[in-house]
Formats: sequence, C-alpha cells, structure tokens
Amino acid sequence: MKHIYYLHENGDLIHKGEIDGSIAADIRESPFARGLWFLDIDNREDAWNILVEALAGGAKAGRIQELAELWGCNDSDALNYAQRLGVLLEKDGAAWCATRSDFIDLQASPAGFGDTALEAMAALAKELGYRPSKLWGNTFENLLAAGEDDEVENGQFGVGA
Repeated sequence: MKHIYYLHENGDLIHKGEIDGSIAADIRESPFARGLWFLDIDNREDAWNILVEALAGGAKAGRIQELAELWGCNDSDALNYAQRLGVLLEKDGAAWCATRSDFIDLQASPAGFGDTALEAMAALAKELGYRPSKLWGNTFENLLAAGEDDEVENGQFGVGA
C-alpha cells in the first residue's frame, strides 16, 4: 500500500492516506506544500527518505521523531540505510557524524552532525544543498552521488537542479 506525505510551509509533515491521483495533483498545485513524498509501507528506504529529507527541509522535529518511532527508524537501523546510500555514519563523541563516501576532512568535505543518526543525515542533506520539492527536484541520494564538482541532476528527465 502506498501513502502520500507532504511538507506544509508551516513545517507540518502531513499524511494524506493512500495514493489517489487527485490528491497528489492537489498537493503539487498547492502554494502551501513545499515537499511531496510517496511511502510504500513495505519499503524501509521510503520511510528513511521521508524522514531525512523532510527534517532537512524544515519539518517539525517532533513530528519526525513521532514517525521515526512509529516506523522503527532508530540509530541502528540508520546504519543499514546509510550503507545502502554510501553515507559514512559514525558516532563522534556524544554526536553522530554523517559524511559522503569521498570524505577527506571537515575543512574540505561536507558533513552533518546530530544527536541521532537521523539528525546527522538531515544535517548532511542540508549541507549538500537539499531543498524539498514536489516530485522533480533532487533527492538526498542524488546529492550524495554527485561529486563536489559535478552538476547535480534530478531523478527524472535529466533536468538540472
């Protein structure tokens, strides 16, 4: 079963139920919606994408935490997601640190820090320039795959950011 979530301009991450073409179209056309994601409840990566990208895009942290708990997205599960995307994720003292696989050092490479692995990955997404979109923008995964000097293309139609 697939569901729709969208990020309202006020920071609310709103669930609109099962996918219905008219709901997705209404969200895409809404001036109040900043981001749109689809969740297949059988796909853990969808859940992580929503959590990381929505938090990086300005969603209220309390709502993200609520969904992370509901979906079982914790620090240990984050290691699986990070490995899948090629994110280096490790505990640095009391904080988590997330970097791309081409990490050199903190002066030369983007990095994100947070109290949780989720917060660190969201901070890295922001550092890489992530901005929420309503379908055709860049994803955290696209931004990770791009090298520092590469032009980042979005996930559809080869259109630049």
